[in-house]
Amino acid sequence: MNIPQVNVPRVVIIGGGFAGINLAKALGNKPVQVVLIDKRNYHTFQPLLYQVSSAGLEPDSIAYPLRKIIKRYKNMYFRMTKVREIDADANEIHTDIGVIGYDYLVIATGTKTNYFGNKAIETYSMPMKKVPQALNIRSLILQNFEEAAITNDKATRKALLNFVIVGGGPTGVELAGAIAELKNHILPRDYRDLIAGDMQIYLLEGSSRVLPTMSEEASKKAARFLTKLGVLVHCNTFVKDYDGKKVTTNLSLQLESDTLIWAAGVTGDLVKGLKAEALMERANRYKVNDYNQVEGYANIFALGDIALMASEAYPNGHPQVAQPAIQQGQLLGKNIIKLIQGKPLKKFKYVDKGSMATVGRNKAVVDLKHYKFGGFFAWFVWMFVHLMALVGFRNRVVVFFNWTYNYINFDKAARLIIRPFNRLK
Repeated sequence: MNIPQVNVPRVVIIGGGFAGINLAKALGNKPVQVVLIDKRNYHTFQPLLYQVSSAGLEPDSIAYPLRKIIKRYKNMYFRMTKVREIDADANEIHTDIGVIGYDYLVIATGTKTNYFGNKAIETYSMPMKKVPQALNIRSLILQNFEEAAITNDKATRKALLNFVIVGGGPTGVELAGAIAELKNHILPRDYRDLIAGDMQIYLLEGSSRVLPTMSEEASKKAARFLTKLGVLVHCNTFVKDYDGKKVTTNLSLQLESDTLIWAAGVTGDLVKGLKAEALMERANRYKVNDYNQVEGYANIFALGDIALMASEAYPNGHPQVAQPAIQQGQLLGKNIIKLIQGKPLKKFKYVDKGSMATVGRNKAVVDLKHYKFGGFFAWFVWMFVHLMALVGFRNRVVVFFNWTYNYINFDKAARLIIRPFNRLK
């Protein structure tokens, strides 16, 4: 892998997500050699993936080169490859481009889409965990509009203009609101040969309310905002089957749709090689102690979504969102240096900064520790927080400009089918 041998400990980080890049920054120019490994050469700001899917932003607005993040640190190296297996006995990892040894290994691989074993849904639905997948959804939505404009068959047109989103968490709620804005503002202007009322957006949630991890107040407001936008919300509804044309649920509800977007859950993106007792199989997460050490290993750590740190406050582990990953990455950087120096480590304690979700223009909900609010101010807070959390000054400027343009003109400028998506027939 062409990594030089040096007389300092080597820390290998698998994954360039929130946890990985914050750990790398914390170890910048410290007395260690850091090797960051990822399948892609960029960090993805996943909270805004839905805006790429709905033509609100271009992908380069929410992606940032990993080499650009670490270029200021002389002790860091990046390699773009897939990790195949961990050999903990030899302190090595096996990748597509070779084998590399480590003194300390950090697994920060995040999550992948969870289909709960349903092969039909896995085959025919559209996931949204990566930039290419978001671009596929964008292309498919626009291709559906184009096909609907030229078909004379009402049933075919109806299926093309029915969009089903499964999962009423923040991702599903935000995407449903964004697609509804396409229907309300873009379809009547760009596709005058289509009737906007023929387009329907369905949001299916298995629990009794949308945003089940947020407060009931936030759920009620979000459901009201979605309904106002024209989204048809169905709670206590599970998808049992989807063949690319028909959605079958646990209720009498059946929907004819060419597009089912799956936002119903995630599972850990594991790396082979660790002992079975290190894994919480039900959640597909590595069991870690208060210092993020994987159970049974002194020099292997797991961070963020892939780590399950059980505590009294979080018996099932921390929520799989950005903040725990960021905070764990920052602390582990300090703890690795302490470990090398023989100093006592500091236990991780999660600081919950609240949760939020946007439902569309001037509509959002925010849950803080002592305050819960929704509407325009919540939407403004949501925009500010996400803008500041983006990696890179350029990305912040580009996103701010796009949001300002979209707000003034009721427009989504990235309505481009750059790479057509070929659906399974």
